[in-house]
Amino acid sequence: MSDLSISELRRLDLTLLLIFLGLVRTRKASAVATELGLTQSAISQALRRLRDIFGEELFLRRPHGLEPTATALALEAPVSAAVESLRGALGVVRKFDPASAEGVLRIAALDAQQAVLIPALAARLATRAPGLRLSVAPLARSAAIAALEEARVDLAIGLRPTASDTIRSEPLYRDGYRVAGLPASLPQAPKISLKAYTEADHILVSIGGDGRGIVDPVLEARGQSRRITLVLSAFLPALAAAASTGAIVTLPAQVAETFAAGFGLVTALPPVPIREIAVSAIWHRRNDGDPRTSWALEQLRAVASELPASP
Repeated sequence: MSDLSISELRRLDLTLLLIFLGLVRTRKASAVATELGLTQSAISQALRRLRDIFGEELFLRRPHGLEPTATALALEAPVSAAVESLRGALGVVRKFDPASAEGVLRIAALDAQQAVLIPALAARLATRAPGLRLSVAPLARSAAIAALEEARVDLAIGLRPTASDTIRSEPLYRDGYRVAGLPASLPQAPKISLKAYTEADHILVSIGGDGRGIVDPVLEARGQSRRITLVLSAFLPALAAAASTGAIVTLPAQVAETFAAGFGLVTALPPVPIREIAVSAIWHRRNDGDPRTSWALEQLRAVASELPASP
């Protein structure tokens, strides 16, 4: 592939570059068409234009989709850098007015953060940015980071990620843990002895369903274990199950103190020390200068600042 002439460069446009990047990332013409709001015919025309401009096929049709050629893979990084540079340049001069803003604010957050932060955030958006729709995807840490990298979400809420050149984070709040159960299951609430804790039936909330939670290594270090009778993937169903079964559940304090009473449950401090978790707002560095992202972060900070302190 030789250097492109001016006439060839004129045939490139931003939509064509976005289609190219989408095809390299997803390998699916239908997925790119849906993502960009285009027809399948438009994607096919874009493939022909790319072939004509670069003088060779950039994607090969395979049973599973479109396979990028070596040339396409070599082009991905510089094309992505060019698109992101343009996005950043436009973001510097673009103004964001929440009162007139329209579109979708996309956030990745698991159920604990959804329960604690999203209702208040939605209320703030309803009064400050009524034209902005909030969409929340239940993504765990690695999936949330991938969604940020691929621009499928604008922000993520969760545990602080490992150091990265592309991902930013900011602490929002710290959270401890509580044990929730029916009054008959926690007769000494707000306390529970280690003996009572280990002899009780437990509900575990585990995204991966692996049957092991944050408290289990702490118990094992003391030569103890607990009996898990039910594994669920979300905390509010776990509270409902605790109310129905009489089992107890160990969960983040903010969720427990906010919702346990609504299920007829009481709460107690765990009988062993469990390390606090730090919940952060997370975003991609491409949005450092984006006024809409900055505004959304301000709203998250305000919501987090109103949370009750977790003793």
